[in-house]
Amino acid sequence: MLNNLAERILRSEKSAVARGISLVENESRQAGELLKLLYKNTGKAYLIGITGPPGAGKSTITNSLTKLLREKGFKVGIICVDPTSPFTGGALLGDRIRMQEIGNDKDVFIRSMATRGSLGGLSKKAKEASEILDASGKDFVIMETVGVGQSELDIAQTADTTIVVLVPESGDAVQTMKAGLMEIGDIFVINKADREGSDTLGVALRTMLHLKMTKQSDRQVPVIKTVASKNKGIDELLDLIMMHKKYLEANGKLILKRKENLLKQINELVNNRLENKFWTSEKKSTLSSKLDEISSREVTPYDFVDELFRNVN
Repeated sequence: MLNNLAERILRSEKSAVARGISLVENESRQAGELLKLLYKNTGKAYLIGITGPPGAGKSTITNSLTKLLREKGFKVGIICVDPTSPFTGGALLGDRIRMQEIGNDKDVFIRSMATRGSLGGLSKKAKEASEILDASGKDFVIMETVGVGQSELDIAQTADTTIVVLVPESGDAVQTMKAGLMEIGDIFVINKADREGSDTLGVALRTMLHLKMTKQSDRQVPVIKTVASKNKGIDELLDLIMMHKKYLEANGKLILKRKENLLKQINELVNNRLENKFWTSEKKSTLSSKLDEISSREVTPYDFVDELFRNVN
């Protein structure tokens, strides 16, 4: 069954790709075996991460960028990481109304995924989903994250090129820097640039990016303006993405970056495996029985954890 599913994914059958991502997202036991079957056929797609605060127009930019990539003959996969519904556990913004047009394209695959507790804005399973899209023959995979603002390091540790989208209403540029976004962006986009304040934000961003440069920096991080709803600036954005891709490839930095990302993925897989192995039903039962004592300060959580580990080989 899995061999057949893998073969169908490699043939880029949409139903098979959807099934494969569902196995990954639902943490099915078959997911790991499927990813093993597909792994040799991955590593070809270029990963683009798009992040930024809510309402910045990330979905509109993703939509416009995908249309342009398709015009140039590229096959595109899109993973939209959305907040988790507190009732169903699914993606709250899964309708993706703005992307209905490109969704009908046979060479575009769109999937909404829920964060499911991942604080970094990127679903824990988004990387595995991107591998399935990669194996299915997509040239580019765009990962659009929920804009939590304060913790978007996950996207920088997964994507090849990270795009940070801001709007004039993003507020004080210093606050933007505090949000950590200044550290992860390979390209900064001021969207809705026809609104008041875009010039001021642009100057502030360029100044901070310039100050952040060190003697070792060999690339100035670009800041561009777009009005994605009117398709303005998207051509320039794609040009900058391609330039960054060539820059990474020419310097051997793409291979290095992907190795670093792979190390992070392996660490996560090990941590998840250890956590699942550690929390046996007996340990969970012990925790439940001791919780009242810990809560009433009769037992410290530190002593309790020490006790749990005394019986670990």
